[in-house]
Amino acid sequence: MNRKEEKYFQKLGARIKQLREEREIDQKSFAFDCEIGRTQLYMIEKGRTNPRLLTLMKIADGLEISIAELLKN
Repeated sequence: MNRKEEKYFQKLGARIKQLREEREIDQKSFAFDCEIGRTQLYMIEKGRTNPRLLTLMKIADGLEISIAELLKN
């Protein structure tokens, strides 16, 4: 991953975490509801991984927003 990609994934992860916390959902419950691993969600929120599109779709659905809204800067 190059520096530009790292920054993008960190911003995306921070956004996911912020939206999840605004809904007062803990990480473990949210991961379970989205049918993804808790460790995977942790890595996404920390910007340490490149999430697959299907995973982002599950997260957006769990947050009850569109994928476009999730990816918004």
